[in-house]
Amino acid sequence: MYAIIETGGKQYKVKEGDVLRVEKLPFEPGEIVQLESVLLVHDGDEVNIGTPMLSGVCVSAKVLAQGKARKILVFKYKQKKNYRKRYGHRQPYTEIQIDKIEV
Repeated sequence: MYAIIETGGKQYKVKEGDVLRVEKLPFEPGEIVQLESVLLVHDGDEVNIGTPMLSGVCVSAKVLAQGKARKILVFKYKQKKNYRKRYGHRQPYTEIQIDKIEV
């Protein structure tokens, strides 16, 4: 059984036991999160597709950690004007583990 969920403006294909990093959620490590924006559920031979979301379907996940991704360097540059600016950015994330897909 797998589901397609939406969180943080992105879509993820998940099944029970998966560990994934999503955009930062306002929960502490150890808490249980109910993700209710489920787009599709496939259980063996039956496929349920939402228009756009499925009602009555919920994916529960446990928050494992909060963190920041690796640093990316951003370099702004304008030719012939002696303008150069370099800085870094670390995107915050939440690491979750999918516990159960409730239909």
